[in-house]
Amino acid sequence: MTNHLETRFIHSTGVDKETGAVNVPIYLSSTYHQPNIDEFGPFDYSRSGNPTRQKLEETIAKLENGTRGFAFSSGMAAISSAFMLLSAGDHVLVSEDVYGGTYRFVTEVLNKFNIDYTFVNMTDLSEMASAIRENTKVIYIETPSNPVMNITDIEIAAKLAKANDCLTFVDNTFMTPLYQNPLDLGADIVLHSATKFLSGHSDIIAGLAVTKDEELGSRLAFIQNTFGSILGAQDSYSLLQGIKTLGARMKQSSASARIIADYLHSHPVVEEVYYPGFRFHPGNPIHERQARGAGAVLSLRLADKAAAKVFVDSLQIPVFAVSLGAVETILSYPATMSHAAMPQKQREQRGITDGLLRLSVGLEYTDDLLEDLEQALKKVHQTSPQAIFSK
Repeated sequence: MTNHLETRFIHSTGVDKETGAVNVPIYLSSTYHQPNIDEFGPFDYSRSGNPTRQKLEETIAKLENGTRGFAFSSGMAAISSAFMLLSAGDHVLVSEDVYGGTYRFVTEVLNKFNIDYTFVNMTDLSEMASAIRENTKVIYIETPSNPVMNITDIEIAAKLAKANDCLTFVDNTFMTPLYQNPLDLGADIVLHSATKFLSGHSDIIAGLAVTKDEELGSRLAFIQNTFGSILGAQDSYSLLQGIKTLGARMKQSSASARIIADYLHSHPVVEEVYYPGFRFHPGNPIHERQARGAGAVLSLRLADKAAAKVFVDSLQIPVFAVSLGAVETILSYPATMSHAAMPQKQREQRGITDGLLRLSVGLEYTDDLLEDLEQALKKVHQTSPQAIFSK
């Protein structure tokens, strides 16, 4: 089989051996007949295993170069299940500008199990190293981070973790296996909100996890089966279909995102653009070393909430919604959407201001998006001319 990921995405499931069907069958069965009292087949109850879900899990494991894959009912189900590998008395390090749902789980759920945490600026490796304790068991990374696109050196962080007997978890939602493979860089578990780019059509909620080695895979399999937060057969099938088109979708969206990022950076109303593809982005050298593309997500900062409101109300093409990674361009307001669970003071310290907006670029014609952005920014200028300044 070819090493080109775009081809592997399309043919990763193969064909059905019994019928020759080019699509995986959907096994809508909760339970399975067993041969006899002393002999069980490969499936018994769909919480523990389903043939359609298994094909998805095998697929993501292959694409992330891991040993075992796991499909969960949401991205947060995957993340929280991975955290359940910890025990009382353990400590975790977490990217300070982590997704709001992860922040909420760490601060309001993990602490109930006597698991301590520290948020650190993971762009500063010395800060990360100094925050490690004797009981630190996991270093949790988002790179690029959501929503201000900070970059963490996965390889160095993983080496630091191993030197201190820690595991490294990496949320790879923004990059997908097309652009980044954290397990190849030393991470132990890679996580995805598969609702986003892997699915790509705003139609399912799903989460995926892949482990680097068999022993860790067995431990996570126990957690998955015990908690039971598994992905259903129908959604597993839909996700497999989405993965087949990931290469084409992601490449087109990323190409448009680059053009839009350049345009927004040059616009006088926009105070700052966060995009890892910029050469002047402080994390760009690291990102280019560990990833194969800049992705389709960027964030822009306007003067204040009033400017953001005019901008949102004026746009015609993007969907204004939570989530990202779909065929349609999605504009989000992190302060009240993805990071609503984070207190205002904490958000602002992380650069998530009231003027910050996140843009996930879809598959619309690029010029149409640029024209829409232009007219919206013109209205921002008309209502708030003081926002203009020299860059």
